[in-house]
Amino acid sequence: MRRTRILTAVLALAAGLLAGTPPVVAAGNASEVPLAADTYTWKNARIDGGGFVPGIVFNRKEKNLAYARTDIGGAYRWQESSKTWTPLLDSVGWDDWGHTGVVGLASDPVEPDKVYAAVGTYTNSWDPKNGAVMRSSDRGASWQKTVLPFKLGGNMPGRGMGERLAVDPNKNSVLYLGAPSGKGLWRSTDSGVSWSQVTAFPNPGTYQQDPSDTSGYASDNQGVVWVTFDESTGTAGTATRSIYVGVADLQNSVYRSTDGGASWSRLAGQPTGYLAHKGVLDAVNGYLYLTYSDKGGPYDGGKGQVWRYATATGTWTNISPVAEADTSYGFSGLTVDRQKPRTVMATAYSAWWPDTQIFRSTDSGATWTKAWDYTSYPDRANRFTLDVSSTPWLTWGANPSPPEQSPKLGWMTESLEIDPFNSNRMMYGTGATLYGTENLTNWDSGSKFTIKPMVQGLEETAVNDLASPPSGAPLLSALGDLGGFRHTDLTKVPPMMFTQPNFTTTTSLDFAETNPNTVVRVGNLDSGPHIAFSTDNGANWFAGTDPSGVSGGGTVAASSDGGRFVWSPDGAGVRYTTGFGTSWSASSGIPAGAIVESDRVDAKTFYGFKSGKFYVSTDGGATFTASAATGLPSGDSVRFKALPGVKGDVWLAGGAADGAYGLWHSTDSGATWTRLSNVDQADTVGFGKAAPGASYQTLYTSAKIGGVRGVFRSTDKGASWTRINDDAHQWGWTGAAITGDPRVYGRVYVSTNGRGVIYGDTSDTGGGGPTDPTDPPPTGACAVTYKITNQWSGGFQADVQLANTGSSAWSGWALAWTFPNGQTVNQAWNAETTQSGSAVTAKNVGWNANVAAGSSVSFGFTGTWSGTNGKPTAFRVGDRSCTVS
Repeated sequence: MRRTRILTAVLALAAGLLAGTPPVVAAGNASEVPLAADTYTWKNARIDGGGFVPGIVFNRKEKNLAYARTDIGGAYRWQESSKTWTPLLDSVGWDDWGHTGVVGLASDPVEPDKVYAAVGTYTNSWDPKNGAVMRSSDRGASWQKTVLPFKLGGNMPGRGMGERLAVDPNKNSVLYLGAPSGKGLWRSTDSGVSWSQVTAFPNPGTYQQDPSDTSGYASDNQGVVWVTFDESTGTAGTATRSIYVGVADLQNSVYRSTDGGASWSRLAGQPTGYLAHKGVLDAVNGYLYLTYSDKGGPYDGGKGQVWRYATATGTWTNISPVAEADTSYGFSGLTVDRQKPRTVMATAYSAWWPDTQIFRSTDSGATWTKAWDYTSYPDRANRFTLDVSSTPWLTWGANPSPPEQSPKLGWMTESLEIDPFNSNRMMYGTGATLYGTENLTNWDSGSKFTIKPMVQGLEETAVNDLASPPSGAPLLSALGDLGGFRHTDLTKVPPMMFTQPNFTTTTSLDFAETNPNTVVRVGNLDSGPHIAFSTDNGANWFAGTDPSGVSGGGTVAASSDGGRFVWSPDGAGVRYTTGFGTSWSASSGIPAGAIVESDRVDAKTFYGFKSGKFYVSTDGGATFTASAATGLPSGDSVRFKALPGVKGDVWLAGGAADGAYGLWHSTDSGATWTRLSNVDQADTVGFGKAAPGASYQTLYTSAKIGGVRGVFRSTDKGASWTRINDDAHQWGWTGAAITGDPRVYGRVYVSTNGRGVIYGDTSDTGGGGPTDPTDPPPTGACAVTYKITNQWSGGFQADVQLANTGSSAWSGWALAWTFPNGQTVNQAWNAETTQSGSAVTAKNVGWNANVAAGSSVSFGFTGTWSGTNGKPTAFRVGDRSCTVS
């Protein structure tokens, strides 16, 4: 993964996240708007990975229980039965978008149902909120949160060091958290509910990647970076006595307490001039292993060492796999085989060329072997085979010269873990994916072990733009870092990202509405063109020619017939061309940096927006004229689109808390605008296939309507709205792009900033709309689907779908059932539950009270069980029994 990864979320912020931070007070009377509810099924358009995986954590008490953390895309739990990952932080909402960045993760070694995540994306002003520690007693199915008095930085420099969050293996009510920004070491003694600073800890860290950075990003003190317990110095129920803590300080990187955290001292004799990225303790043999780098990572690092500390004698031994003089990288990834604790492994995390390196020792670091080595330079001999057939884009379409190979073992390899119950299984994270092997010990016997992506379900791309053409591939995406993909099948990983050229980040794309084989995309590239064209619906590409001064992609628009293009790049003014961009002419009447779009009917009409002004060109982009319309958002946190099939029909979403913020509609090419009074705020707008019986295309938006933040659909030109996501499916920030599918009613594609492309399909075949709030309680027929979606020892998660199969709408509902085996509900979402004995009643919450005839609503909960976890067999709404499926 290229080093632009660190800026992915910042690019999203520049697109309007900071300016579009939701206000406290809603505009107008929209908070009183009644909302319908619908049940959607949400999935990812499969890419598999696509971002940095800085942490992998195996539980050391229970087999096959593992977690992964990402820098901006949340946390995941491993599902052994399907060999996939389950996302755990999709419930993080718009206001708390920063809590999708995970800087620390801990799985309770005493009570495996418990898991903790330290969340927060930036420690500088880019993230307006403080960090938090989230705690779960059902393996991440549901969470409680404690907000901290400081920020955390899941996407900050140094995020691959760790783990910063740790549970005492002897007294699991005690947790420690290493904080950045000079905030020191923190401790909880009540299982993460409350936290206090460990005032006796002497060193809050000193290391800054770049002290001169005025943004506060690279100049932040990386702080306290890992905590490790020596479990041999405690007994069950009493706090562990010896605790080791790593600090971002080139001269003083390791501290120890021998009295359960009451006092601390610098570990004598330690190496200096380096940062200890990881500290992993082998209590069986009494060794603390440490990987060192001269930089904080995750992509920088020029020199490194590996050391072993004998906890009983205080002896330090340099066990570096190679001499420091021969390194051009730092060490970070570090793991001990708990089945064979003399086996230790480490990674050269910052080795980009020709490849990362993985080292393995079976004698506690006395001798090492490498994952690959030179035979006769530049030829290599690999101990592994690397099979990326499940995620073929990991080759990047490259055909490098030796000693480089494609695909690579990776880069930014800061996480590395051997399964504590299985010496043959190892997982490690890179800047682009999560790799693993299940025959690791072949390494020692001289036969090759097989590495494959073990990343399905973990989706970590940041999405800048989306398009769903009326023919050809159903989805085209513009992504940070990877560039983007053409999905011909949403359930399968595409064979390759966009190449020729491969932008480090694609910022905008468009297709010709009446000739969708013609596609254009623009993006960022360190050296090379910033625009590319396709004449086969995005399957193959060729580069255009940049006009002078272009420094970044900006936005681009294709005419409806594909005969001309308008481009608003970074670093230059708006340009237009006929043909495929071999030469460009300057557009007049429109300022540099304007957002540009095309009319979807008239091939010579293009639109632009900049700083509160809407612009129109009727001569193919040569000249633009500013509309006289006023009252539009004054800033540039705006996205607008023209409706396919209707000339001059344009929708505009955007704004900011300190000014106009909402959704506007024009039917005269932007000459006049009407603001929708029933929308508080809106940040995106898109169109999809019209509902059955409707003449106008379906509208989709990421917005705040009726006082509720969510993803909404309208089948009646915005007169009424249906919230189609729910509190369990929010995905943080969804403000970059949205589009419906012109071929499938109800299907919508939603951008996220780190959880990839989400798509939803409706269970509603008719579109529906809000019902009159004075309607009587439901009396019609009903149907229920009850599914246990996850189950573990003593706990489970269930999803319930309740359908209104009668002929009249509901304006409120209450579903009752009786558990057959004494189960109890712990926590519910999208419903309020009460329980008396085995009898449970789930009632609607405010936003999903209205259920149209033929529509349905869903909710979920976690619960406890003992012995048997049988499903309820009878459900009632009011005095009516429901059909059970």
